Amino acid sequence: MEPILEVNKLSMDFGGLRALDAVDLDVKNGEIAALIGPNGAGKTTFFNCITGIYNPSGGDIYIAPPGKKNGNRPERINGIKPNHVTKKGMARTFQNIRLFGSMTVLENVMIGRHCRTRTGVAGAMLRLKSTVREEQDLVDFSYGILERMGLARFVNDLAKNLPYGAQRRLEIARALATEPFLLLLDEPAAGMNPQETRDLVDLIVRIRDDEKVSVMLIEHDMKLVMTLSDRIFVMDYGKKIAQGKPSEIKNDPVVIKAYLGEDVDA
Repeated sequence: MEPILEVNKLSMDFGGLRALDAVDLDVKNGEIAALIGPNGAGKTTFFNCITGIYNPSGGDIYIAPPGKKNGNRPERINGIKPNHVTKKGMARTFQNIRLFGSMTVLENVMIGRHCRTRTGVAGAMLRLKSTVREEQDLVDFSYGILERMGLARFVNDLAKNLPYGAQRRLEIARALATEPFLLLLDEPAAGMNPQETRDLVDLIVRIRDDEKVSVMLIEHDMKLVMTLSDRIFVMDYGKKIAQGKPSEIKNDPVVIKAYLGEDVDA
């Protein structure tokens, strides 16, 4: 299967510090992939490079959205702005929750959807029929996502008043409103209790199976990673040191000793 994301020799320098060192990585359509490693390994820097927050110092980033009319020919996206990356079909969440706390749950999802709307200032001011219709479509689409994410009961609540686990799901819902082909989740289980983590696993599987969105996640919860992932990539000091199926990573002596620990129950 051809990759929908392919990264070749990706490097990122900050002054004299090399945060990423010639990283090769790919994600295939329909896959749940995980990127793991200790704090400071370069995982979030990798996400920041492929989503346009950082302009990498070297290497290439290619995307090939499934079903694209050009025959799925890869497109190089190095250095393009984050909003353009989102519009091309890669959406992400962050380690720290970044919701608009004083806006409603529905409004937060609608904001994510705006990259797919066409209404300009003139249309909004004149209240054209097409504008009114698009606004209603925006509300309906956003509410549909909330229903599928199990958040419909919070639709008119302020985002800041949601339970922690629901706030995490709302961030995912807002990312899905952009209609991505690849969803990037940066430590989605951070701060969650065991039940919230189990619910998150079910949610990510539904996103892949029902929403037809591939997923790549950074995560420190190794039980979650081993349960959920089709493939795992391991980083340390900016380098990729291993990749493979969960069973292969679990049994890799270097990974076991340095990153997973001897007592991991996978």
